[in-house]
Amino acid sequence: MGIVNVTPDSFSDGGEAFDPARAVDRAWRLKEEGADILDLGGESTRPGAPPVGAEEELARILPVLEGLKGIGIPLSIDTYKPVVMREAVRAGVGFINDINALQAEGAVAVAAALPAAVCLMHMQGEPRTMQRAPSYDDVVGEVHAFLARRVAAALQAGIARDRLTVDPGFGFGKGLEHNLALLRHLGRFADLGVPVLAGLSRKSMIGQITGRPVGERVFGSVAAAVLAVIGGARIVRVHDVRATRDALAVVAAFQETV
Repeated sequence: MGIVNVTPDSFSDGGEAFDPARAVDRAWRLKEEGADILDLGGESTRPGAPPVGAEEELARILPVLEGLKGIGIPLSIDTYKPVVMREAVRAGVGFINDINALQAEGAVAVAAALPAAVCLMHMQGEPRTMQRAPSYDDVVGEVHAFLARRVAAALQAGIARDRLTVDPGFGFGKGLEHNLALLRHLGRFADLGVPVLAGLSRKSMIGQITGRPVGERVFGSVAAAVLAVIGGARIVRVHDVRATRDALAVVAAFQETV
């Protein structure tokens, strides 16, 4: 899953693709690098990010979706707002990537009525405050229990299991040790019966481990993606598609020989 941030304040690229034309160019470039799906976001969810209204979010996203008609791979919308979900799917999106796990008012019902797949993510708190003092007694158990409840809620609302994916939410209300514990035990989430998505690319945990600034975290991010896939992730959400695909191709070739 290649990342296209249509925002002026993304932590990873500082608004590189905020202009719709540049966002469209980035999306096509990521497809050429081997992305299987493109995740578009019109609101930054970096730690401390201010909220954006639905109208502004749609104003950022819809021109990009218009420019991506005919791209030939699935498109994802990174949003927690029901109205944005609905309008994005009307514009061609087939995957809803919700950091709030369909907890917003009306979100479950809207998602159930749409033909799109849905990713349910765990987040402790909300973007503006989530990294101030994240705390868990058992991060793996608590995240697993939350995602199990959200999967159950989605199923009860009429969303078929084969439309669901879960994401433990690396960096969303988690410290370094929390993130590492989730990565070490990613296989625990397999018993939820849906694919696991992992998004570790360029995040602060990579910076904490390597000492590198955001723009120099490619190698650490690729290593994290490889570990996530070995641990059971079916989708990895990344900025550096070509580098990640090459690394995963080597892993796949190795696994075929053992």
